[in-house]
Amino acid sequence: MYQLYQFPLCPFSRKIRLLMGEKNVAYDLVREDPWAASEEFYDLNPAGRTPVLVNEEKGIALADSRAIAEYLEETVDKSPMINGPAAYRAEIRRLVALFDENFFADVTQPLLLERMKKRIVLRQPPDSRALRDAMRMAHGHLDYMDWLIDNRPWLAGSTMSLADLTAAAQISVADYLGGIDWKGHDQTRGWYAVFKSRPSFRPLLSERMDVIKPPEHYALVDL
Repeated sequence: MYQLYQFPLCPFSRKIRLLMGEKNVAYDLVREDPWAASEEFYDLNPAGRTPVLVNEEKGIALADSRAIAEYLEETVDKSPMINGPAAYRAEIRRLVALFDENFFADVTQPLLLERMKKRIVLRQPPDSRALRDAMRMAHGHLDYMDWLIDNRPWLAGSTMSLADLTAAAQISVADYLGGIDWKGHDQTRGWYAVFKSRPSFRPLLSERMDVIKPPEHYALVDL
């Protein structure tokens, strides 16, 4: 049995949870808040970041969501999420990096700081300008996703891939924190509604983060 060290609003942990759900890999959740990580967790990952995937029977402790995803792709035959010709696999990885790095830096990370960390850890009010900037940047990313969905069945191409899981994980956290304005993004909104109806996504919709409550539409499949 795997153990996944994570916390509820970590988008990288959510990506791995979605991937393991799609592959039907069983695991137990171990909560590890990044601002209060234990010494045992730092032994598993000196960087102190979630997720970390542990299997004591196999003697492995894997850190970094992209490394974990690649490991699961190589060891679990069911539901491949990085497949197809070399050019298609390269496009999947390009989009994974785009959402893990650019979307996270522009949208998810500022929202986590302003609406989670400042409330729970720093005991400070959010910066309204930073929130507006994050929502403005979200529009730009959703515009690009709209274009992708207009031209492809899924984000990277003909089949659902790790690119879709990565984008959905980032968007789910931003949406939980009230940072997504869906107006004018019908293509991405429809794609996300399909994703929310998948069995792998349902545990995320029911999970809550302590005193931080999501918008009413968050758990609705049709937004």
